[in-house]
Amino acid sequence: MKKKLLVLVSLILVFTGVLSACGKSGSGSDQTFRMNLTTEPPSLDVAQAQDQTSFTVLSGLFEGLTRMDKDGNIIPGVAEKWDVADGGKKYTFHLRSDAKWSNGDPVTAHDFEYSWKRTLDPKLNPPAPYAYQLYYIKNAQNYNIEADNPNHISDPAQVGVKAIDDATLEVNLENPTPYFLNITAFFTSYPVHKSAQTNANWAAEAKDYISNGPFKLSTWKHGDSMELVQNENYWDKKDIHLTSVKFSMVKDANTELSMYKTGKLDWAGKPTGDIPTEQLAKFREEKNPELTIKPIASTYYYNFNNEKKPFNNVKVRKALSMAINRQDIVDKVTKAGQTPAYGFVSGGIHGVSGEYRSEVKDDYFKEDVAEAKKLLAEGLQEEGMTSMPEFTLTFNEGLHKEVAEAIANMWKENLGITAKTEVQEWKIFLKNRQSLNYDVARAGWGADYNDPMTFIDMFTTGGGNNDIGFKNADYDALVKEAYATSDQQKRVDAMAKAEKILIGDNQAIMPIYYYTSAQLVKPYVKNYVVDFGGNIDYTRISIEK
Repeated sequence: MKKKLLVLVSLILVFTGVLSACGKSGSGSDQTFRMNLTTEPPSLDVAQAQDQTSFTVLSGLFEGLTRMDKDGNIIPGVAEKWDVADGGKKYTFHLRSDAKWSNGDPVTAHDFEYSWKRTLDPKLNPPAPYAYQLYYIKNAQNYNIEADNPNHISDPAQVGVKAIDDATLEVNLENPTPYFLNITAFFTSYPVHKSAQTNANWAAEAKDYISNGPFKLSTWKHGDSMELVQNENYWDKKDIHLTSVKFSMVKDANTELSMYKTGKLDWAGKPTGDIPTEQLAKFREEKNPELTIKPIASTYYYNFNNEKKPFNNVKVRKALSMAINRQDIVDKVTKAGQTPAYGFVSGGIHGVSGEYRSEVKDDYFKEDVAEAKKLLAEGLQEEGMTSMPEFTLTFNEGLHKEVAEAIANMWKENLGITAKTEVQEWKIFLKNRQSLNYDVARAGWGADYNDPMTFIDMFTTGGGNNDIGFKNADYDALVKEAYATSDQQKRVDAMAKAEKILIGDNQAIMPIYYYTSAQLVKPYVKNYVVDFGGNIDYTRISIEK
């Protein structure tokens, strides 16, 4: 009898083990995913974040009203459903009852109202760089602008976002916005826990951090590493296979590649890391099966400080832009299949009936060294200068040095001018760019949603991400015109005219190339997504060794 009972118990245990193994994909493996951020995230406050590094971390810690699936379609997030009324100007979101914060508190509509109005609050210090993403909401811009502006609204209750009750959020827009649901999936639209009201440093350390996404912040060793662990209170935890995500902060691309080769990383390269250029070229030539490269909706460019002499002169800016060889840069320097850029809006962005870039050609300028020399001389003369002063080209850590040195050499050879190159730590670099404390600076912009406006509204006068000092009333008016209509042809026409003003007429920035996303991924990493903008969604990854 005892022997039969022992056999029966053993069979039950074996069967239970089989069921457990089948319960989650890859559960027999260590469900830890490891990738490199290169640098410390400048901010994990959803109102203050503005960069790829911060977004990569935030995307695992939070969830908005909506999120994107693997095909780029909007699907329910914290909101299980929504209604659209008033010709597309009114959205009513119905929140799911089982949405919770990592500390167990329920996620409510009030958390979204608080977060969005906090981002728009003109008293927020420093101001939210992405506040303009919420300007589609009724009275949002007038609440966000300076108090001495005659259009300023001081009462936040007049902003068109309101929690009707814990489970219902009502949003009224200024105009119908066809991509508004995409914005609700973006990090600026994430909720913020009410504890932020009494703790201004809520996003500075792991111990204080409360989030509502698939993962929560477990450890944060500043400048070294971060670890996210599965959030047991996440409403959709049945679809989360990873138990932890480990981020390193290794600045050197060769070290990152070595860590990948020795099994210390499961992912190397974009969106937050780098693969050394020569090694990348070798992997492409060998057709390495772990290497993936694809075009993404993102543009690599240089900022000109439009307020600083002589870069305030359009002829000087045009001369610098016309005097480089973009094809040589992508063929001989970056070597990852990028394409030369002569506009700001990248490929992969919707236009009227096809891609914007197919419908609106990026032929705003041509490379022409002779014309560049002529324009430089004229521009300097207009500024009362006889020669181009030595200036500094700044960039952040990573492989940007190779591009900067190549461009500085082209300027030296073609125009006879000297540009010093200077690398800066990411957080300092962003701060200097934001405060216009630079001459020429490296920049990059990836699409936040699939519409040309994600690029075009960046450089409106006083915009939170307008870090070039560009001011143009006609440009601002065209952006407002595109905001105010749901007719896609009229919208695209207005945005195309704005892009011509930005690049063709003013050369306010210097487009260099349209990005590709290149990464090495271990074959056991399954269910990851690299979206149209080059962002990684690691939240549904499973490790299947």
